[in-house]
Amino acid sequence: MLRPDHAELLELDWARSITEWTTPRLVDLPAGISRHAVRFVALERGTFAVKELPRQAGQRDYDVLQDLEARGGPSVRPVGLVIRGGEDPGSERAACLITRYVDYSFSYRELLSGRDFGPRRQQLLDAFALLLAQLHLLGCLWADCSLSNVLYRFDAGTIDTIMVDAETASIYPVLSDGQRRQDLETMVDNVAGEMMDIAASQGLPIDEADFHMGEDIARRYEGLWAEISAEERIRPQEQFRITQRINRLNELGFEVEEIQVVPHPERDHVHLKTRVADRNYHRNRLRELTGVEAGEDQARQILADLQYFILAQGGADTAPGKALLAVRWRTEAFEPMLRRLAAVIGPKADPVQAYTDLLYLRYMLSAGSKRDVGTEAAFEEWLRVGRPGYPLPGGS
Repeated sequence: MLRPDHAELLELDWARSITEWTTPRLVDLPAGISRHAVRFVALERGTFAVKELPRQAGQRDYDVLQDLEARGGPSVRPVGLVIRGGEDPGSERAACLITRYVDYSFSYRELLSGRDFGPRRQQLLDAFALLLAQLHLLGCLWADCSLSNVLYRFDAGTIDTIMVDAETASIYPVLSDGQRRQDLETMVDNVAGEMMDIAASQGLPIDEADFHMGEDIARRYEGLWAEISAEERIRPQEQFRITQRINRLNELGFEVEEIQVVPHPERDHVHLKTRVADRNYHRNRLRELTGVEAGEDQARQILADLQYFILAQGGADTAPGKALLAVRWRTEAFEPMLRRLAAVIGPKADPVQAYTDLLYLRYMLSAGSKRDVGTEAAFEEWLRVGRPGYPLPGGS
C-alpha cells in the first residue's frame, strides 16, 4: 500500500531488510529509542521514516495513523505499508511502515540533555498532557504512552508533541473514564522507567531519577481534561459565560465544534456543554487569513504580528480591507524577513520558529524601552547578540 503521489518510494530495495540498505539516499537523523529498526531516506518529495516490524503490528500502526490523520490528530502522517509476502508474519522484518519525517523534530533524550532543561520541564509536561488529551478526545486509546513514542519540536515559546508509534493503539467512538485512566497509569509507569534510564545514562544514582515526571503529567492532564469536558450551570443573566467558555477553549487552541445548551426543568438555569475538535484554532485562523503554515503557538504569535502590521497601516474596517492587508503583510513583512532569518540560521533550523523568536525579542526590547522599537531594530539586535529565544536541543 502506497499513496500514489509517492511512487518514488518503489525504487527502494524492499526485498532486503532496511538494516541491510546501502542506498545513498539514507540520511542520519535523530530518532528516539525504538524496539524496531528505523531508517530515514531523503527523496525528492521529502524525507521519510521507515520502520520494520511484524505484519500485524505494522497494519495496526498504519490503520490507526490513517484514522488520526483523517481526524486531524497530532500524529505522524502515514505514507505507505510494505508487506513482505515471503516472511513469517511474526518476523521483525515482515512489514515496513513508511511515514513522513517531521521537520525540525527531536527526541525527548535530546531535550532532556540540552542546556537549561529546567525551565523547559514545565513545557514538556504541559505538552505531553495536551497530546494525551487530544488523542483521548479523538477516541484514541494509546495503550503504550511514553516519552519515547513521541517527537518534539519547538512551537514559539512552547513545545509541540507528535505521536509516532501507534502499533498498540485503538480508535473508539468515545473513551470511557476507565480507558483514559488505563492510559494514564501506563504513561506514569513508562515515564518512570524512562527517567531511570536517563539517570543511569548520566551516571546518577537511581534515587535521583525524576520519578515524579509521569505523575506531574497526569495531574496536568486531569486539569486540562476538566476544562475541556466541563459542564457549566448558567443562569439567565449569565449568557456572557457562554462566550467566556468558548474563548477559554480557543485560548487553549481548541476549536469548539458544538455547543449544547440544555434548559433545566425549573427554567432558572441552563446546562452548557461544549464539544471540542482538534487543537488547531490559531493555526487554522492563520492559514485562512494568510495561507501561512505554522505550529499552533507559532500561529498565535504570528497572528498578533499580523494585527501589529494592520494597526501600523492605519487598520481596516472591512473584511476585504483586512484580507488585502493580510496579503501585504505576507509579501512585505513576513516572507522577506523569513528569507533574511533563513540566511542567518542555516538550512537545518526552522525559519518560522526563528520568526517567532524575533517577535519575542521585539516585544522584550519594546517593553524595556517603553516604546515600540520595530522589527528592523529587533533584527539588528538579533544579529548583534546572536539568536535569542530558547536554546535548541543539546545547546546548539
